[in-house]
Amino acid sequence: MRQAARRHVHPQGGFTLLEILMALAIVAVALGAIISEVGRHVYNTAQLRDRTIAHWIAMNIVAEQQINNKWPSVSTKKGETTMAGQEWFWTLTVTETADDRVRRLDVTVDSDKDSETPLSSLIAYLGRPAP
Repeated sequence: MRQAARRHVHPQGGFTLLEILMALAIVAVALGAIISEVGRHVYNTAQLRDRTIAHWIAMNIVAEQQINNKWPSVSTKKGETTMAGQEWFWTLTVTETADDRVRRLDVTVDSDKDSETPLSSLIAYLGRPAP
């Protein structure tokens, strides 16, 4: 009788080592994906911030040309400005248009002086000021 009782003994409940390792592997993969996405989000947020500030600077340069009330000569000017605690580099290119009373202003702005692709570029047209 004792042998029959021993055969029907219920094993203790719980997880095996293999089940725990599988669960940890799944959690590790999920956490890796989450960390990757958070890093990508932080990078995109910084890029958006920089592009927005660069666009504000480009608009400021065009506004300065508008309120200057002087007819700009055909030329290319480079400059630096500080905004949001950071140094920014801009280029203003003034070109003629088919209408001799209008000039085209091309403004590019970047946080890197030697960058080939600007963070922001803006095209505006400026009419000759009234005499």
